Amino acid sequence: MAEDDRRAPAAVVFDALGLDYEKAFASSEAHQASLRWLLERLAPGSRVLDVGSGTGRPTAQTLAAAGHRVLGIDVSPVMVDLAARQVPEAEFRLADIRELPLAEGSFDAACVYFSLLQMTRAEQSAVVSGVARALRPGGLAVLATVPLDLEAVDGVFMGQPVRVTSFAAGDFVRLAAQAGLTVLAEEHALFSPAHPDAVPEPHLFLHCRREPT
Repeated sequence: MAEDDRRAPAAVVFDALGLDYEKAFASSEAHQASLRWLLERLAPGSRVLDVGSGTGRPTAQTLAAAGHRVLGIDVSPVMVDLAARQVPEAEFRLADIRELPLAEGSFDAACVYFSLLQMTRAEQSAVVSGVARALRPGGLAVLATVPLDLEAVDGVFMGQPVRVTSFAAGDFVRLAAQAGLTVLAEEHALFSPAHPDAVPEPHLFLHCRREPT
């Protein structure tokens, strides 16, 4: 078996993309607006989980620069190395969120920006539920996805072969609700990544809160 075949598919893709991914998505105003929404509501020194932290920019960098304690999780060794060098004030860990135990109520907020798309629907549901449990009561979550009704569809993303699974917008909102999150705001955008092999993508951002039980 080839080495790549033993690794998570997302690790193979994002090891190959590296900084090209950051450059392609750096101009996303909707992503920046989402981070501003979160920053406006976080108490000083909040503990924030960044799922699929990539190169560390813009998410971890923005949050750490505002004084928050950020733990970034990613399956790509290349991305974790880039993030640790680019955002030394945050902590980054090479791990698969599907397998990582998270203590209940251990974070004030969590970001899940486009990091679910190479998981099955069952895995996406389990990850969002696990992230929701990891929030303290009243904690905040930002979830972002490409809101299309797709299941195990093979395609090409920025020149890399990918297998994508996603939910239509309404189903993704229901997934968040079933995980115990209240959706406070729902933002839609169409974004064109700055890459010759990229195509315009619909983006959905859900701004959520874990309600006290």
